[in-house]
Amino acid sequence: MNKLRIILAAAFCALALTSIAQDTNELKTDLGVFEAQTGVVIVKGYKQVGSISVGPLDILVDCKESAYAGTGQKADGVVVEIGAEQVGRERAYVDYDEIDSLLNGMDYINKINYDVTPLPGFEVTYTTKSGLRLIAYSVQRDGGIRLFLQYDDGPRISLSSAQLAQLEGFIGQAKTDLDSIRAIK
Repeated sequence: MNKLRIILAAAFCALALTSIAQDTNELKTDLGVFEAQTGVVIVKGYKQVGSISVGPLDILVDCKESAYAGTGQKADGVVVEIGAEQVGRERAYVDYDEIDSLLNGMDYINKINYDVTPLPGFEVTYTTKSGLRLIAYSVQRDGGIRLFLQYDDGPRISLSSAQLAQLEGFIGQAKTDLDSIRAIK
């Protein structure tokens, strides 16, 4: 009986830790923390900027503004959703203040060439606060440079240079949309 209690307690703790780990990924950004508040009414406005199909997966880009109904305090940024309707989607939040850095990282990675290092293989990464990662990877100089998008510890999603440029364009458009909203206020 004691062994059963110990096993059940261990299983419960493992599930609780997994749940906490999943929640904290979203809460690494100001936007994620803002939206996780309890005891207040939060108005979440969003606009889908664009989507890219990569095999069975979709990558969606939204600009988002969230506000407390009572005080008007706001947080805004970009949400990148990765997944498919049948299996669910992961959401990576990008705070407004890290969008320019993300765009610069995307531009650098999309223009990467073998001159980045004298060694035959390399991996170049850019990671946001929430764990959205862009990767350029090559094992050898004549094997081609592969581009990937990854969220947290999920699988790497292979992107073409054109798809990465399209994603960069969507995030740039989301920033432009957010800038126009900020200019009104």
